[in-house]
Amino acid sequence: MKDTYKTIASASEEILFKEKNSKFFGYAFPINTEEDVKSHLEILRRQHFGAVHYCYAFQLGTEKIQFRANDDGEPSNTAGTPIYGQIQSFGVTNVLVVIVRYFGGTKLGVGGLISAYRSSAQMALEASEIVEKTINIHYSISFDYKNMNKVMRVIKEKNLDIISQKMEISCEIEIATRKKNAEIIFDIFNSFYEIKIKLLN
Repeated sequence: MKDTYKTIASASEEILFKEKNSKFFGYAFPINTEEDVKSHLEILRRQHFGAVHYCYAFQLGTEKIQFRANDDGEPSNTAGTPIYGQIQSFGVTNVLVVIVRYFGGTKLGVGGLISAYRSSAQMALEASEIVEKTINIHYSISFDYKNMNKVMRVIKEKNLDIISQKMEISCEIEIATRKKNAEIIFDIFNSFYEIKIKLLN
């Protein structure tokens, strides 16, 4: 069972690709939601207010994949698709790649555009640190305070990550575990009397 995925550690440095006086500025960003896409695009539009096109592609998710490729006014499939192709060829997800183009006065033609956007996206991803992360499953564990030691012992023994905790008369802890261990962890907590475990999406 595959329970890892590749993404980028942080935003890439700005790269610049030039073709017949057109300038292509490339950026790669780690993202978690579509909202992240919007905010990065807004910042780049302010930063490059003189640019003509802000073409991008993104991919989100590890099992259910969500993606979009946007040509932003360039001829159909000459910008977003080659950018997305690079995301796929690097095998990364939870990533946004944006290429900002300043038109240099000479048309590049369909082949020239595809090549320029592909090269810019490749350079942006090459300028990024690619890291491997685990696909984690999150559980909520509810129990009375008297069962605290039992719960904490399992968390420690199984090296589980505590995401959040609420410790009152009744306690609730959100834990995360690697996908391949998830079933075992569920069974351990489920076998305890007076301790409830439920899967969080």
